[in-house]
Amino acid sequence: MKNSSLWLLLQKMRVPFIVIVVTYTIAIAGLISLDGIEVDGKIYRMTIFDAFYFVTYTATTIGFGEVPYTFSYPQRMWVSALIYITVIGWFYGIGSLLSILQDKLFISEIKKTAFRKKVRKIREDFFIILGYNNVTKKIVGKMLAQGYRAVVIEKNPDRANELVLENYVPSVPILEADIYDPKALELAGIKSKYCKGLVSLFENDNLNLKIAITAKILNSKIPLAIKSTTRHMTENLEDLGVEIIENPFEIISQQIQMLLTAPSLYKLVRWMHGRGDLRTTAFHLPEGKYIICGYGRMGHEIKNVLEKNNIEAVFIEMDATKKNTFSKKEQGEILFKDADDKEVLLQAGTEDAVAIIAGSKDDTTNLSLLSIARKINPSIVTIARENDIENQALFHYANINYVFMPSRLLIYKTIAALIDPIVDKFIAHAVKQDEIWAKELLGMLKAKVGDNPSTYKLFVDDQHASALAERIKCKESIKLETLTRSRANRDERNPIVALLLLRKDELYLLPDMSEMTLEYGDQILFASDRDAIEDIEYIAENIYELAYVLGERN
Repeated sequence: MKNSSLWLLLQKMRVPFIVIVVTYTIAIAGLISLDGIEVDGKIYRMTIFDAFYFVTYTATTIGFGEVPYTFSYPQRMWVSALIYITVIGWFYGIGSLLSILQDKLFISEIKKTAFRKKVRKIREDFFIILGYNNVTKKIVGKMLAQGYRAVVIEKNPDRANELVLENYVPSVPILEADIYDPKALELAGIKSKYCKGLVSLFENDNLNLKIAITAKILNSKIPLAIKSTTRHMTENLEDLGVEIIENPFEIISQQIQMLLTAPSLYKLVRWMHGRGDLRTTAFHLPEGKYIICGYGRMGHEIKNVLEKNNIEAVFIEMDATKKNTFSKKEQGEILFKDADDKEVLLQAGTEDAVAIIAGSKDDTTNLSLLSIARKINPSIVTIARENDIENQALFHYANINYVFMPSRLLIYKTIAALIDPIVDKFIAHAVKQDEIWAKELLGMLKAKVGDNPSTYKLFVDDQHASALAERIKCKESIKLETLTRSRANRDERNPIVALLLLRKDELYLLPDMSEMTLEYGDQILFASDRDAIEDIEYIAENIYELAYVLGERN
């Protein structure tokens, strides 16, 4: 039955309903079988309607008197008995109804029904977010700000209530259910044509894998953004066909690589994520001896990067119980001691180290050991892993040189991959470049656009660039540089840099705008100022503006 709450109500009220029907039947049968006396002394018997009418207002304790005539004594004796029978029946029915209205299962079904209706009313692109916490809260907010809707599934009622209290506009439907339950995912609209993706960023890799399998079975075409913290799990997700796999520790190791060898590239990536502008000074990690506290998943990734760059490093693992999980070679390379201890840090060589990375799962431990390290070596570069986004203020006031926040990385990666996939593709290919390439691009952006360029995405199709699309479909050759011309004077060029052009399975990084001919279906990522973006929009969509910049009209 589609409406489970109605079915549950009917099932629970079956016995009370039968009790009321039986008491009414007995009461009515007695009344119509007893003789009454009219005003003129004639004998009469009540009709079924008169008896039902009288029993109805008597059983509900309303009481309108004796109708249609004054009762005889036998009738009054029967009414005296039926009052107790019917009123008790009604009390039982009302009590049962109140009990059902407080039943957790019934309330849950009512909420499911309301949730289903809210999701069905959504006629805009939306994403399904599994779990509501500090990370997904930020993701929901950014999605709404970008004009997308969000639907959330959260098992914890306290967190679900927290979302309700946020009072998002537009509203965010939330369902209290198991996040891997196929029925819950169907209720959330995973099969809807408006559903554009699903996000699962739980700490438990196996749970994320289970969700990915379930989601792909229900809708194989829906893009998934799934968190993975090990390479083995990443391979499993790739085999499953998951489009967006987010490993925060791989991202951190990638950032360390850039900070060591290509700080300008790191600066470029930060700008693409909307974190700062091109005036921000690029942070550069020094060369020398490193102390790494914590040899978990993040520690493994950092070790690979440091070895790749031939950098000396000392690793400290604070959990001695993990010792048997490492190879004998690793056991010989790692200090299994409490890093939050001055003697241990001295033994590791903090005095002559150039940098220390606090990468444990506990923020308090990370802050504490960095404080001790700074007292031992005031010139040491401090780098910390921040686990809880709520501790951001603590890390800020601790004056740490650099903070890696896995949760924040997940937020930026998820938003870019789902909402701005062309930006995500640009970043993915940009990080493969070197420092020289990044410096040249930053210099070109500063020279052409300024210190704080904006990014703009153009889709060459009938919906987003109708004027261009019509010309291209008529086999006209239009160069990419056409979009850089000024509407005020077509001989002038706007401050525009084409960062990326996607064409089916082909990708052009920093395409030559004077040589590249546009094709229908192209996706282009530009860097420019606001005025230039307005010109691009008009030229792409207005046939007269396009004709002017092409030199066909004055």
